[in-house]
Amino acid sequence: MKRLDILFIQPNSSRGVYQELSNDFSAIEPPIWAGMLASHCRGRGYSVGVLDCEALRLSDAAGASRIKDADPRVACFVVYGQQPSASSQNMSGAVALADALKQAAPGIKTLFVGGHVAALSREVLERHPSADFVCQNEGVYTISTLLASNLTDQLEKVPGLGYRDGGNVALNPPSPIVAKEDLPRDLPGVAWDLLPLKNYRTSLWHSYPNGSQRQPFASLYTSLGCPMKCSFCMINIINRQENEFSDESAVFRYWDPEHIIKDFDFFASQGITNVKIADELFVLNPNHFLKLCALIVERGYKFNIWCYSRVDTVKDRYLETLKRAGVNWLALGVESASAAVRKDASKGSFADVNIRDIVQKTRDHGINAICNYIFGLPEDDACSMRATLDLALEMNSEEANFYSAMAYPGSPLHGLARREGWKLPDSYSGFSQHSYDCQPLPTKHLSAAEVLAFRDAAWMEYHTSPAFLNLLKTKFGPVAVEETLKSTRIKLKRRLLGDAP
Repeated sequence: MKRLDILFIQPNSSRGVYQELSNDFSAIEPPIWAGMLASHCRGRGYSVGVLDCEALRLSDAAGASRIKDADPRVACFVVYGQQPSASSQNMSGAVALADALKQAAPGIKTLFVGGHVAALSREVLERHPSADFVCQNEGVYTISTLLASNLTDQLEKVPGLGYRDGGNVALNPPSPIVAKEDLPRDLPGVAWDLLPLKNYRTSLWHSYPNGSQRQPFASLYTSLGCPMKCSFCMINIINRQENEFSDESAVFRYWDPEHIIKDFDFFASQGITNVKIADELFVLNPNHFLKLCALIVERGYKFNIWCYSRVDTVKDRYLETLKRAGVNWLALGVESASAAVRKDASKGSFADVNIRDIVQKTRDHGINAICNYIFGLPEDDACSMRATLDLALEMNSEEANFYSAMAYPGSPLHGLARREGWKLPDSYSGFSQHSYDCQPLPTKHLSAAEVLAFRDAAWMEYHTSPAFLNLLKTKFGPVAVEETLKSTRIKLKRRLLGDAP
């Protein structure tokens, strides 16, 4: 039997990242990038496989054994997550599994790709002997070019590759990223046939309009990148085409709707109704998202779709079409109640819009709003954070996410934190919002511990609010209330706040 050319691996970091929430409440999402990279390499004639250790609930020892049995020429650790910022936290599982693999099968070459890897390519190679190679951006052409080599000679000719040359780290000039016009050929989609589709489950709240049925579930990208330049976000680090990150990496690319609709055809054929459109900003280019929605409506599909938007990109004229296509949840990046805090974090690109009006118009069209808030942005103080929580309670959206500002590698905040000497996480799981060793940033006025304590208290206050629980009961029934209250009984332990592990 011919040896497998490459095995793409989704590590299992769930326990360290989500603590007890990993048992029943955190989502288990398809590894979109692993599936897309597998499609790319298969299209180039290479034999490929995908091992999703998280979906299969594999320990490091079991995962290493599976990889050893597959015996690929390259074991590629795809370090992304449920959102772009999850890359750093998932490095914990990737490194642990790579270490176990090197013990079990030292002859298998390992390659790391993902947002954290792109941001800190040299550091990853310096810190982790179990990483033989790294990709410095999205890695598409780096991976297929590496496979065309014998993995030992002329590595300097592989664009975008990082590797060890003797005792030194060598970083080749980054490769091009896939141009928009080349997406259908070079990133034609997700290799769904290589994924354990029955194992994926969506977030609890996403399932409410679907009778609280969390499975089956699928997620996909219809676009890549983002034209915005928010200080707290690192999504565009994988777009860089030079050895240093710059604003020129804020590149937005999208597949034509006629190409993407094939994925929705597949979902419908498999009975998958819960769908997450993982684009950082789906509601951005109407020539893209409205055409895709029209194709879904034309086919008569009945999906339960969750997608993302900023509050200043939502237009009243879009909402009816989004709803008809099955968009039941719009995740809105509110971030902060303070226009000054938002403007500082968004480099002035965040328009001064009426947030309450946008949220209400969204709900008037039958679309549930899940509002995302960030506590601890650089200009935040105790009053501005309280004002943000008060805004959330006032709007009482059908769900709300509360984050503490984090210096994700690849984001402008990470560069600022290093320049200012602010304490950064001393572990990869420290970049997780829900981990024991979560280490958010301080602000100009508050300590990191004060920010984290406020975030945790704010989440609890919102999710036990009588108005919120009554909304859930009225719109979705008693199961939504019961499951929400069950989640509030899981107390996250925090080292920063003095909790014992």
